[in-house]
Amino acid sequence: MSPRTKSSTPGAPTIVDVARAAGVSKGLVSLAVNDRPGVSDATRARVREAAEQLGWRPNLQARTLSTQTTYALGLVLRRDARIVAADPFYPAFMAGIESVLSTQGRVLVLSVVGDAEAEERAYRSLAADRRVDGVFLNDLRHGDDRVALLAELGMPGVLIGRLDHPGGLPAVVLDDRPGVVAAVHHLADLGHRELAYVAGDPALQHARTRRRAFEEAVAARGLTPTAVVDTDFTMAGGATATAALLEGRLRPTAVLYANDPMAVAGLGALQRAGVRVPDEVSVVGFDGTELAHHTWPALTTVRSDPEQWGAAAARTLLALTSTGSAPDVELAPAELVTARSTGPAPALRQAQGT
Repeated sequence: MSPRTKSSTPGAPTIVDVARAAGVSKGLVSLAVNDRPGVSDATRARVREAAEQLGWRPNLQARTLSTQTTYALGLVLRRDARIVAADPFYPAFMAGIESVLSTQGRVLVLSVVGDAEAEERAYRSLAADRRVDGVFLNDLRHGDDRVALLAELGMPGVLIGRLDHPGGLPAVVLDDRPGVVAAVHHLADLGHRELAYVAGDPALQHARTRRRAFEEAVAARGLTPTAVVDTDFTMAGGATATAALLEGRLRPTAVLYANDPMAVAGLGALQRAGVRVPDEVSVVGFDGTELAHHTWPALTTVRSDPEQWGAAAARTLLALTSTGSAPDVELAPAELVTARSTGPAPALRQAQGT
């Protein structure tokens, strides 16, 4: 077929034009573009070539009706919208999802809700209106009741993390613990004995996992945490927790934060208080976001690669919705990335005369 092939009718090209150019029927064009069985590879390639040269794209609404597929996946975030806007993890995670969906002609439907009741309504609405083919379950909680809700709704889902009772849902897992443990050992090796941890929301499973990894790693070095402060993962929460640590009976010489935004806020709070980083207090974040490279001093952080996580989750959910099953995926674990915000403990500096 000539690359100059054009539609034989005025206006936008139609499926009839594609069928005529490829030398097949309309029905065969529909089967080919919807990846249905009964079409040879050669014919499928010829149809797609004709469609590309004519500039024809199948009507998404018509495809939805013919295949009973919405060509959309859902993500419901039960978070304050301000947290979602300020935390670099979410844009990176969603960019990873979109990097996969965009190549498949699919879209992400995002809902940000404020509480559990609104979250349940969002899932029920997505199912009742057939707006998505499946959903990502993030921010997992102990005994997460959304697993049973998806089973009731008959909606496929992929867990972002692992549950003790996953209800048959595949999980995409990135283990936080090695990164947290490495951060504690890094600080202990630098002579720090007064370590504090600014944790996230204790209702969230990943927040509890990171906190437990910190406490166990500190104990393994024969130490006791100076303090562990629960927050809501916000920058304001990180700043408030840091101020409280400075006013405590025993000031820590190193602070590990449960995400990078809180660590950045902590850096600011320390510097406003006249505390030198890392000479007096070392700081470690978590997530390894781009933000960590642009602080002063540059932030030592635990890298978890949210973009890779989102892409793997998208591929898993697409496989689940198209075949009915998908295996769990284990990503490379979180790892420590050192920078200038950590250094020798003050006592070690004095002993070394630096």
